Amino acid sequence: MEFHPYDNRDADQQIENLNRVKAERDQAEVDRSLDQVKADAEAGHNVMPAIVAAVKAYATVGEITSKLVDVYGYYQEPIKF
Repeated sequence: MEFHPYDNRDADQQIENLNRVKAERDQAEVDRSLDQVKADAEAGHNVMPAIVAAVKAYATVGEITSKLVDVYGYYQEPIKF
């Protein structure tokens, strides 16, 4: 089986792009939107509108996921024998 070749230059470029986006975004807006994601999750509300707002503010998938994990935790598949 052939795998797609991995090129460190591509990874470096992606990291550079991410760092540029983080440097140029409005961090206060990102923080507000992420706080709303967490608040909606804690309240049991639909989190999609808050997630969309966070994405529009240029929050990363990892940042959004972190807020959801704070509320819901990680899924642990039960082990059955």
